Amino acid sequence: MKSGSVVEFRFSETNVAVMVSERPMRVAIVGLGTVGSGVVKILVEQAERIRRRAGREIEITSVIVRDPTKARSVSHVDDLIDTSLEAIKADDVDVVCELIGGTTTAGDVVRQALLAGKHVVTANKALICEQGEELFQLAREKNKVICFEAAVAGGIPIIEAVTQSLAANQITSIEGILNGTSNYILTEMFDRNVSYDDAVVKAQKKGYAEADPAMDVDGTDAAQKLTILVQLAFGTKADLKSFPRQGIDSLDLADLRYADQLGFRIKLLAVAKLHGQSLELHTQPTLIRKQQPMADVYDAYNMIEIEGDAVGRTWFSGMGAGQMPTASAVVSDLIDLAVGRAQQTFPLLDLWSEREPLPILPAEQIERRYYLRFHAMDKPGTMAAITAILGRHQVSIASCIQYEAEGKSNSSFVPLVIMTHHCQEGQMRAADLELAECKAIGKNYLRLPIRE
Repeated sequence: MKSGSVVEFRFSETNVAVMVSERPMRVAIVGLGTVGSGVVKILVEQAERIRRRAGREIEITSVIVRDPTKARSVSHVDDLIDTSLEAIKADDVDVVCELIGGTTTAGDVVRQALLAGKHVVTANKALICEQGEELFQLAREKNKVICFEAAVAGGIPIIEAVTQSLAANQITSIEGILNGTSNYILTEMFDRNVSYDDAVVKAQKKGYAEADPAMDVDGTDAAQKLTILVQLAFGTKADLKSFPRQGIDSLDLADLRYADQLGFRIKLLAVAKLHGQSLELHTQPTLIRKQQPMADVYDAYNMIEIEGDAVGRTWFSGMGAGQMPTASAVVSDLIDLAVGRAQQTFPLLDLWSEREPLPILPAEQIERRYYLRFHAMDKPGTMAAITAILGRHQVSIASCIQYEAEGKSNSSFVPLVIMTHHCQEGQMRAADLELAECKAIGKNYLRLPIRE
């Protein structure tokens, strides 16, 4: 093949052209923050390794930033800095990497790139969740590709696993620790006796958490990632309001200790399970038995357990947050585009397709055991009041432990932990309403599910 020549393959069913060329693949990077800097670092410092694996060079043509005077952790591309989004439309750009986060400007970047005939690589799970249907349709209309491996689970190649490696299976369940920031905070709190607030600050300093960590700690980030996996595995679009979502910001260090004494660790767990023709979905801090692999996931690591009808249970684990793991996934997508793999697989992804979606199981019908923690009045009749409420809603108690008040507190309230037998979420919600009015317990009552 002569230098600069092009070989074109066309697939009649998808009408997607796959271009294989000896010329460099040229990339415009939008955003030079934590992840963007990591991508630049890999592409520049490992250029030869990337060329060998991509079959050609991957060349950065421009880096678009909001503030060109801001100090950066990389200086390799100082002469390529631009502030105008018009740079992504240049003729010499093949791929646009959207790495700015958010959904407003990021959505505009992706739309402009696709309309200008560019492929897109993004690490933006929020954008995919909120605008994915529109953007993926536009990509198909323009015969272009949106790659998003970095949007879920950092450096773990879970998108490829679900869409390619496990393609022979009907996936029946997905359970995972999908937010490295929350997992890091929980590790700091329990294993290193760090307060919640201090653990959040440490996560921010390490680049795991944003300046505003709300989406990490309130469960939104993990829930968004779960909806992407649900789209891929089941072809179903799930709105975040359609299933239970709870974050770690409601936990006390004491809860982590109580769970440990009972033989459990608490993890922010995202779950999707197939029940006949409906899907059980929830993202919540969950008690996991110490003997299970998921209980031993620490720091910013993620783990996803996927069960398929042919393969059985599989586990995928690795760093789920941080600069280089996420940058690794972005560069992997760029390599897939350079060799033409992404152009072949993208049209076959079951994302916002015309397939009939599976209904989401009503939250009230989800059945499991629960951990209940009260600050209860230390006086006769308190237990009777609580058990009477639970009994009225057919919630059966498996065990009950009353702890002494910590420290030298003279409070008349003491910690009380109840573990239930299996019951439905609807029964617990009805009990919650009565418990909220019970004068024998404080207002900071906590209820968490238990994973068997």
